[in-house]
Amino acid sequence: MKTIDELLAEGVAGKRVFVRADLNVPLDGTTITDDGRIRAVLPTIAKLAEAGARVVVASHLGRPKGAPDPAFSLAPAAARLGELLGADVAFATDTVGESARATVAGLADGQVAVIENLRFNPGETSKDDAERGAFADRLAELADSYVGDGFGAVHRKHASVFDLPARLPHYAGYLIATEVGVLKKLTTDVQRPYAVVLGGAKVSDKLGVIDHLLERADRILIGGGMAYTFLKAQGHEVGSSLLQEDQIPAVQEYLRRAEEKGVEFVLPVDVVVAPAFPDLKTKAPAHPTTVAADAMPEGQMGLDNGPETNKLYASKLADAATVFWNGPMGVFEHPDFADGTRAVAQALVDSPAFSVVGGGDSAAAVRILGFDENAFGHISTGGGASLEYLEGKTLPGLAALED
Repeated sequence: MKTIDELLAEGVAGKRVFVRADLNVPLDGTTITDDGRIRAVLPTIAKLAEAGARVVVASHLGRPKGAPDPAFSLAPAAARLGELLGADVAFATDTVGESARATVAGLADGQVAVIENLRFNPGETSKDDAERGAFADRLAELADSYVGDGFGAVHRKHASVFDLPARLPHYAGYLIATEVGVLKKLTTDVQRPYAVVLGGAKVSDKLGVIDHLLERADRILIGGGMAYTFLKAQGHEVGSSLLQEDQIPAVQEYLRRAEEKGVEFVLPVDVVVAPAFPDLKTKAPAHPTTVAADAMPEGQMGLDNGPETNKLYASKLADAATVFWNGPMGVFEHPDFADGTRAVAQALVDSPAFSVVGGGDSAAAVRILGFDENAFGHISTGGGASLEYLEGKTLPGLAALED
């Protein structure tokens, strides 16, 4: 695939460059609580602007239902982008309508504009090729070339990700080039031992990647809500913990295959429990207790790894040469249940391994818990995209950038 450096070499002064970014930041009302995704695309936008391009930035935010919804406006992200660039950023209040056309037409060389949330138009996410294509046609009218740099969306077959690059000269931005380079280190010529840490709520979200990693990883550490389905599959009671009973046969098969292939599956040996899910707004004390993972009492909910599990997981990561981590170990947003996630992050900081934090909640946890992002090998901006890449799937947004 061609890169942004090739586009810059061709010359962009006075040209309109459409940058498909991922500005899908978490919001508390109109306040951005984590601007990591905006900062990740900053090098691409800044470089284009410095070279005199008229930069048109587009993204989705949240899951609006194909119509404008103020709760999902990109206005806060546009404002934050301007602060980070140290320059005014114009904002169009629609995607391909009068405001977008006028805003783009009003750009001078080196200026940046953000158009409104792409998902306010039903054509962005439509499963109908013609409807998606029609929206892509209108987006293409806003630009002379296309730069794909929204890694968090490349696993989606959406108009701005998949269809639009076919209509314009297309290039990969710095972020996508970096992300793909890192993920190749996890799939080809992997330095061993190769350890994978998987957490999060649901086993079903990780089935594909577990299946793929059984052929590649040396050890797989399981935490988060999904751990309780694994514990149940081993015959343990899990109280009122999150459980996907329909996934137990699949989990039992994975455990069997792992033993057959010599892949070490590491599960919690103790867990932190409470009578109910904690209040994440007030952070009120949740009255946690720690119990053995094979002796969870009825009516108690597992919400984090326990201290012995934290020591065990740290020991399993200490000698690794490569680590991929996706998904928190517990309800890290509450102080009573953050230790498991903190322990994994600290183990990666302490380890000499090349460590990749696979986006989503894991990336958010690293920032919320106060870790220096530079202490990790790479923090991905795309949790879902990273997982699908590791599953060996073809990602539409990457395929569209290939020539």
